Parts: sequence; C-alpha cells; structure tokens
Amino acid sequence: MVHGILLARVPPPEVDDLVQEVFLSALRQLHALRDSSRFGAWLGTITRNLANDYFRKAIPVSKLTEPVTENHAKTGASDHAAEQEAKAILAVIRALPESYREPLMLRLVEGMTGPEIAARTGLTHGSVRVNLCRGMQLLREKLGETSA
Repeated sequence: MVHGILLARVPPPEVDDLVQEVFLSALRQLHALRDSSRFGAWLGTITRNLANDYFRKAIPVSKLTEPVTENHAKTGASDHAAEQEAKAILAVIRALPESYREPLMLRLVEGMTGPEIAARTGLTHGSVRVNLCRGMQLLREKLGETSA
C-alpha cells in the first residue's frame, strides 16, 4: 500500500527510498497509534504526509534527471517500448484526481483487491469500489485520447 501511494505521488526513482523512510517514521511514531485496527489508515496518512514533505524540500537537479548507464544502452527495443508505455500510463494515472489515483495504483500496480484497499486505507468498501470504477473510466478515456 505504501509503495502504491508513493508511486501515485512522487517520481518513480524516489519511491523505494521513501518507502523506507515511511516505515522508519512509523516505527518512531508507533506510540501515537491509538487504535490498532486503524493501522492501515494511520500508515497511509504518514505516507501521504511524507510525499507532501518530499515536494516541500528543495529537489537537487541531479535527482530530476537519471544518468544513462551502459545497462540502459543495452536494453532491447521491445523492453524500451514496454517501459515507455508503462511510463505513459503511469503519467496518465498520476494526472487523475487524487481520490481515483491512489486506489488505481493500489489495484493496478500493487495488485490489491477492493476490500484490501478499503482495509488498508480506512475508506469504506463502497467508496473504494466507486473510486476504482470512476477512476478506470477516466483512465480509459484519457488513454483513448492519447492513442487517437
């Protein structure tokens, strides 16, 4: 869930490091958790706050561009095309409204079910179902526009 929320909010190369920061922060703040049944929602809040903090900090120029390495040069054309397609879809998802973005990332990228998303985010199952349905509809529309 943490990975999906961050992937919806920050540049993909930063996600892994921020996942680790989320869990370190959660460990430090564990004493503040009042109701253990709300752990998922609590962890989601920490994740969203850390993503917001990421953008408040000054981002060095070196972090904005990824250096090209030999491994990048050796990848096949099909791998490159698939990677570009995945990046394009990710960009479209990230441009959707926040209420659709997170559930879609958790469903499509992390492979979570609707009830799992609801349990971990603190949303109702109905809200997750509606957000996934509307988000998928918007995603299809946006992807249709880009391919046309």
